[in-house]
Amino acid sequence: MTEETTAGSPQGSVRSQPFSRFEWMIAARYLRSRRRDAGVSVIAGFSFVGIMLGVAALIIVMAVMSGFRTELLSRILGVNGHVILQPIDTPLTDYAEVTEAVSKVPGVAYAMPLIEGQVLASGPRGGGTGALVKGVRGGDLKQLKAVSDTVKSGTLDGFDGSGGVAIGTRLAESLGLAVGDLITLVSPEGDATPLGVTPRVKAYPVVAIFEIGLSEYDAAYVYMPLSEAQLFFNQEDKAQSVEIFVDNPDDVVDLQAPIEQATGRPNFTVTWQRQNQAFFSTLEVERNVMFIILTLIILVAALNIISGLFMLVKDKGRDIAILRTMGASKGAVMRVFLITGASIGVAGTLAGFGLGLLFCLNIERIRDFFSWISGTTIFNPEFYFLSQLPAEVKPADVTAVVVMALVLAFLATIFPSWKASRLDPVEALRYE
Repeated sequence: MTEETTAGSPQGSVRSQPFSRFEWMIAARYLRSRRRDAGVSVIAGFSFVGIMLGVAALIIVMAVMSGFRTELLSRILGVNGHVILQPIDTPLTDYAEVTEAVSKVPGVAYAMPLIEGQVLASGPRGGGTGALVKGVRGGDLKQLKAVSDTVKSGTLDGFDGSGGVAIGTRLAESLGLAVGDLITLVSPEGDATPLGVTPRVKAYPVVAIFEIGLSEYDAAYVYMPLSEAQLFFNQEDKAQSVEIFVDNPDDVVDLQAPIEQATGRPNFTVTWQRQNQAFFSTLEVERNVMFIILTLIILVAALNIISGLFMLVKDKGRDIAILRTMGASKGAVMRVFLITGASIGVAGTLAGFGLGLLFCLNIERIRDFFSWISGTTIFNPEFYFLSQLPAEVKPADVTAVVVMALVLAFLATIFPSWKASRLDPVEALRYE
């Protein structure tokens, strides 16, 4: 039979369905704070707070780690080619033909010839820093939306004939440069003289200042017209590589063979996944480790539920015995304590869910507030890749956290509830 006997009628017992109003009423009474139950109430409170903070922390960390990956991926792929094509055996003097042929491959968005090299950059007021010069055509630079759409001052119009360069905001700040100022670039691969190779030094006007949002790039990238870069790096009439951007970066491996065949010359290609494999693998490992560590907070809170319920069972032994002698079944007693413990877990999980989402939606304001309170810059772009703290709440991650917390909370209630149902009324009332 599904119906079970409980107390509540003049005859001494009455039939009721599982999880009836009677069971919820008893569980609600046990959750209320009383002076003689202060210890149990404190443990229940700590269990609630522990589960709430654990769930909130997990949601926040998972959102921040996902946001990091998404932001870094979008910005890195926004300025760097998804496939890098480099020549074999012969220099890439036919870069214009190769670029045009590759651009016609289905799935390729566009391609651009490139020359790049490391330089020492300095401003008119002295000081110097390392920089990466990337020689590109003006039309190609405008297709790099991560650069062309983030120009803070100056313009990229007429870039090929300007004879100037575009630099990142952090590089401009560190060297004290503005649009129209001269930036001096020193290349170690200079001119051959009777005294040996001397570094090549040349000053270029700054025609545009951009802000990609990735601090490492904003502090190091210098875009130069391709023709100027060919002269500066002694690469006349040739390119070092061709950067290829595809419509779907995740399917880039499938396009490698068609791209290599379309060039009609010896070459090899490298995908963005291969270039950044170690970096993104590290991010994934960190994400998984943080998930495991923060899950321990929820586990500890679940263990608090177990200890709290055991104390409650011991304290309510007389009540359980009276209920049993009045006709309450073992299942009814077990369900009372299941409801008591599970209520703490469910309430803590829902509170943590709300707190975590609220934190993620206002994470940048919270960061600014704590920066103001502490007087220091929290999440300083000088040491991190991104200039803002990202948070991307993924429904799948949130669902996994909530389900895991609920499962742990329910599992924690089973054993003490079972022990309560096995309590012998005779033994419980013997010394009363």
